[in-house]
Amino acid sequence: MARSANLEAEELKMTREQYILATQQNSLPRTEQPQFYPVGIYGWRKRCLYFFVLLLLVTMIVNLAMTIWILKVMNFTVDSPLVLQSDRNVTVNARNQRGQLTGQLTVGADAVEAQCKRFEVRASEGGKVLFSAAEDEIVIGADRLTVTGTEGAVFGHSVETPHIRAEPSHDLKLESPTRSLVMEAPRGVQLNAAAGDLKATCRKELHLQSTEGEIFLNADIIRLGNLPVGSFSSSSSSPSSSAPRQTIYELCACPNGKLYLSPAGAGSTCQSTSNICLWS
Repeated sequence: MARSANLEAEELKMTREQYILATQQNSLPRTEQPQFYPVGIYGWRKRCLYFFVLLLLVTMIVNLAMTIWILKVMNFTVDSPLVLQSDRNVTVNARNQRGQLTGQLTVGADAVEAQCKRFEVRASEGGKVLFSAAEDEIVIGADRLTVTGTEGAVFGHSVETPHIRAEPSHDLKLESPTRSLVMEAPRGVQLNAAAGDLKATCRKELHLQSTEGEIFLNADIIRLGNLPVGSFSSSSSSPSSSAPRQTIYELCACPNGKLYLSPAGAGSTCQSTSNICLWS
């Protein structure tokens, strides 16, 4: 009986201790360890990202090096002129908002070509138009046009100008080697040689024609050289062998306008039956 009483006391003691222990565990705060979740790029994604960053860095370095090389080769500097060089040609294009070509300048080995609606060359001071070329006209705005070629200026068609003048101490020559030379003006054409001679030379015929006015020759001396001397058959006016040498002549004109000389007499010796008029 005493043994069983001791066992029950011990069991009661153990139950009491378990209860106290359980009560203390319930009263104590529970400490749980937090769970950490990894944030970032790991594995093959991280390696690919580093690879692309490295590739971008290399590309930037190469582009910078190429830009510096181009600037060095093409002489893109501030204090030096801009030089564009090419083994074939250099072409500069101008386009509108639609991308259509509106102008083009090509510098080649054989020629410089400009394709545009209007090409202008202006003076550096004032912006005066020195040369202008369009489809319908070409304008030269300089004060003087000088042609230094040995053949002069050749025009395929008509030329309109208010004034043609040679340089000082130089001759002015208007020539048409194979065709005629025509000068026309509604109010007249003036030929003036202030300090020299005026000479008109042709191979066949020189026509001076006035339809409504007159041809006026005003000079101290008017000479008509190499005029033929006409003769006519007249017994009364035929010179004798003892007559003095003829030194005075009369200027005569045939019905066709040809001039000739006739020995001067007491009266006019000009006759339409002269050999000059009959055989001309």
